[in-house]
Amino acid sequence: MTCPQCGAQAAPGVKFCSTCGSSLNAFSPPPPPPPPNYQPGGYSVGAPPQPPQPPQAPGYPPPPPQPAYPPPQAAYPPPPPGYPGAGAQPYGYPPQQQQQGRGIHLDADASGQGLGFTYEIQHQPSFSLAVVQLQPEQSILAEAGAMVSMSANVELQSEMKGGFFGALKRAAGGESAFVSTFTARNGPGEVCFAPGSPGDIAALELSNQSFFVQSSSYLAGDAGLTVDTRWGGAKNFFGGEGLFVMQVSGTGLLLLSSFGAIHRKKLGPGERYVVDTGHLVAWEGTTQYTLRKAAAGFWRSMMSGEGIVSEFVGPGEILIQTRNLEAFAGLMKPFFPTQSS
Repeated sequence: MTCPQCGAQAAPGVKFCSTCGSSLNAFSPPPPPPPPNYQPGGYSVGAPPQPPQPPQAPGYPPPPPQPAYPPPQAAYPPPPPGYPGAGAQPYGYPPQQQQQGRGIHLDADASGQGLGFTYEIQHQPSFSLAVVQLQPEQSILAEAGAMVSMSANVELQSEMKGGFFGALKRAAGGESAFVSTFTARNGPGEVCFAPGSPGDIAALELSNQSFFVQSSSYLAGDAGLTVDTRWGGAKNFFGGEGLFVMQVSGTGLLLLSSFGAIHRKKLGPGERYVVDTGHLVAWEGTTQYTLRKAAAGFWRSMMSGEGIVSEFVGPGEILIQTRNLEAFAGLMKPFFPTQSS
């Protein structure tokens, strides 16, 4: 750069001449104005102006035009819904997959719909009643003896689900050997279900899931659900659950009953939680569990009144009933009349 006053050479970027002290900014030519349609971040209207192209020799195609100004920088697309965000994988890489329990879906208003019917749970939580509205020629399965009332056009059929051996397993698991099927004939119909003991009813909406259910807690469910009685081994027998446990899987509505209210406990991956076996209602199939003594020693476990407990390992969710039917029966036993000799 040359000083316009004294002609001395000045270093690029300096504001004053070192020889005569004149300001060099006053003599700097202003930058050329941008095109009329150019705005910060891009062009507002039309395409960017093109610079003049040099003449080309005949017989050769002209080169592609080059923009006079750089195109605006493209914005990064927003992350997809459900992306874990900061602290996980960088954007553009799939997050690490880990098997998680999807949890138990319960309607907040205790109402919903199943395959060919709608339901509503009334009089919660102490004396709950499940009211099911069946569409014409639609069916729902229920435990034998669970029906409270029904419309006159509802047909009831009882059968041994799974044949003789299936009925034998159900009976060994503490359930009825027969399963009742309620079907609305020649129009819609209503069926009401309730458990034999006071307590709550939970409506689980399964979405290709699997649950283990205490045998006395199964009330009713969609006809498309697979209900099987599986061998639980001696650990379940000594834990007070019997030799078999129920496994319900598939997609549809599952109605469960409890003695007392229902408490939900969700476990994270690797989280451990202990529940008294008499307070179990159901647990998600992704949850692992074992039976063990409540205290360190056998006599300490017996003296504590807890005995055998279930220890669960997440991920998954557990449904727990707030009262124990066996403990309640023991509490009422002194008040029952006894036969004197």
